[in-house]
Amino acid sequence: MNWQHKTFEQLTNHELYDILQLRSTIFVVEQNCVYLDLDGDDKICSHLFLYKHNVLAAYCRVVPPGVHYNECSIGRVVCNQAFRGQNLGKLLMQKAIEICKNLFPNCAIKIGAQFYLLQFYTSLGFTQTSDIYLEDGIEHIKMIHP
Repeated sequence: MNWQHKTFEQLTNHELYDILQLRSTIFVVEQNCVYLDLDGDDKICSHLFLYKHNVLAAYCRVVPPGVHYNECSIGRVVCNQAFRGQNLGKLLMQKAIEICKNLFPNCAIKIGAQFYLLQFYTSLGFTQTSDIYLEDGIEHIKMIHP
């Protein structure tokens, strides 16, 4: 698999379009959630993604410390519907955790996870650090990876 990790400036126009299209397809349409995906943070984040058969299959962004939390973060974690059930979500997160550790040594990783994915993130070494809260009408929890 050819995972790619790029800064915002390194993304091609086509890659950026595919990323924004996939995020909108899943987070806005599939989850029926109206929210502002283009929050201004993409420019200061790095982007991890995988194409399979010339289609964007999985994506997330790595957020530096001090942007959302004191810790670094992983956000906008998404897997294309056409490629679900192939373990890409887990592989994506493992790669993202590795990138965080390389870019920000000795820095914990904090995420705002959708609550229904608690078991998934726990299997990756994250622990719940907050009660359930609503974000854009969806139950979330804060989690940390040491």
